[in-house]
Amino acid sequence: MSEEYHYDLVVVGGGPAGSSAAFTAAKNGIKVALLEKENSIAETVRTSGVTWIQSIKEFGIPVDCFNPIKNFSFCSPNNEISIKGAIPKAAVLDVRKTYRWLANEAKKAGADIFVKININDVIKNDEDDIVGVSGVGPNGKITFHSKVVIDASGFSSTVCKAMGFVTQWERFGAGAEYEVKVENIDSETWWLMVGQQYSPAGYAWIFPLGNNMARIGVGVGKPESNVDPTQRLKEIMDAKLGPIKKLGKITPIEFHYGLIPNDGLSRKTVFNNLILVGDSAGQANPLVLEGIRYAIRFGRVAGKVVSDAVKSGKTDESALYPYEANWKKEIESKIKSAGKVQDRWISLSDEEWDKELDIIKELTSEEFIDFIKADFGLSNMIKLAAHHPKLAVRQLFNLVKGKK
Repeated sequence: MSEEYHYDLVVVGGGPAGSSAAFTAAKNGIKVALLEKENSIAETVRTSGVTWIQSIKEFGIPVDCFNPIKNFSFCSPNNEISIKGAIPKAAVLDVRKTYRWLANEAKKAGADIFVKININDVIKNDEDDIVGVSGVGPNGKITFHSKVVIDASGFSSTVCKAMGFVTQWERFGAGAEYEVKVENIDSETWWLMVGQQYSPAGYAWIFPLGNNMARIGVGVGKPESNVDPTQRLKEIMDAKLGPIKKLGKITPIEFHYGLIPNDGLSRKTVFNNLILVGDSAGQANPLVLEGIRYAIRFGRVAGKVVSDAVKSGKTDESALYPYEANWKKEIESKIKSAGKVQDRWISLSDEEWDKELDIIKELTSEEFIDFIKADFGLSNMIKLAAHHPKLAVRQLFNLVKGKK
């Protein structure tokens, strides 16, 4: 049996980028379909869920969807530091609950949500522009015709690959983690663990979820290292390396594995009738490889731009370009600067990491958050340069100054 549908906008991918785009576009009065390949939204978790309180407030995410974080601890092979804050600045999301909330907001705004939809091809007009997608649904072949398509399919970039616009990401992060029950944990403190024994091109983490739950994981940069993050995670958990030994008995509940692009903002994200958003657009912060806030923010921008374009009757590249202009203005220079800091970090030896932590510990919690968020605004960096000349001159200020 073959099914066929017609929409103003089809969004491929039910993650934070896709749901946010569908929400805004539907709220602005156009007919929207949101397509998810799994049996339900967020059936599989592929991210550790780190984000920032400021973003949570901006997006209106409910308080039961996250665990707030006030303190930030680091360890290297021979050093350990903590940066303590008075109020929470970071958060660890209940990823499944958050993504389902985002999708439900889109549904309440009027978007139609389809699950178990595996998109594998595109529909083109006589000018070779995209005018829909097709694939397999629960009842067989399924086709969605649309005026605009948003590719929010994540790392796989399903739609723009089918169009021949992109190839696979060359540089990316691979992360493996266990969600676990533990005996002892400070629910307000996260841990980042650096050095060769944790990850030769990345870091390991302990992110608390509250109620004695945590996520313990390892991220490895590719192609910089051929280490398997799943195997390395097993090794450090079995050996109870560093702060892991403080957790006491560890009971694994669920395993997560994910890939995130780390090629910088290297892709064009707007074509005739097509927008790329979230991981398919490479919108990720290189320092800790997090991108949920970008996915939600620019998903909403994409939804607004598309709805305006559809209403105007003009959905070519020029009509959709305000989306790309928006994200470039917001994050392009910051991501480039963050990439330079990341390149430096990847090259550090264990002994150099020991010294690096002595520099990081000079920061206040507010300064640390600006730094790790890649919030490299010029005013922030001038302030850092004044307070911490050793840190700012060596790592950050000159990078940003060179961009302005």
